[in-house]
Amino acid sequence: MIKKTLPALLAIGLAMSFATPLTAQTTGSVSKSEQTQSAETYSTEEILVEGHRFFGNTSRGLAKAVEYVFQRQGEPSAYIVGEEGAAAFVGGLRYGEGTIYYKDGRKEKIFWQGPSMGFDFGANGSRTMVLVYNSNNPEDLHDRFGGVEGSAYFIGGVGVNFQANRDIVLAPIRTGVGARLGANVGYLKYSAKPKWNPF
Repeated sequence: MIKKTLPALLAIGLAMSFATPLTAQTTGSVSKSEQTQSAETYSTEEILVEGHRFFGNTSRGLAKAVEYVFQRQGEPSAYIVGEEGAAAFVGGLRYGEGTIYYKDGRKEKIFWQGPSMGFDFGANGSRTMVLVYNSNNPEDLHDRFGGVEGSAYFIGGVGVNFQANRDIVLAPIRTGVGARLGANVGYLKYSAKPKWNPF
């Protein structure tokens, strides 16, 4: 489904970007969540098992990326797996769709879209796994999440950065050509249904 819808979304989004001012939403630094291992959060092992199943052959890079996120944030309360596409010229556009999973067995479809700013050039697509912190309900994510400056991490073909809104923190982990990092702090808007306007 996403392979068919992303090209159309990117084309419309790029056209709208020339008529709509881009505003990067940034947030402050991310403090480490004080979470303990419980039935409501995922352990490192559980995330790595799902990550290896989802990404495939990115063992070393994925393990290091997950370790980095856990050191900063602890155990996630949920995670998202999905695919996204992006195109960037002066300001980039990103669209994606996936499924969010909670430890109690709940799962729900989720979509995201938004601009990214900075030294992003070209076009790409990637698989994405997002670790979710301080959320008990998918509706917690139906909002804009700004990129956190200085949070980018890249190793072995796997890239990580952090996004935040209020006390909810997201850690997207990307692989392949989608693992572009740098001065691309922008925001992503998450929703229950796909949106045509990335702004």
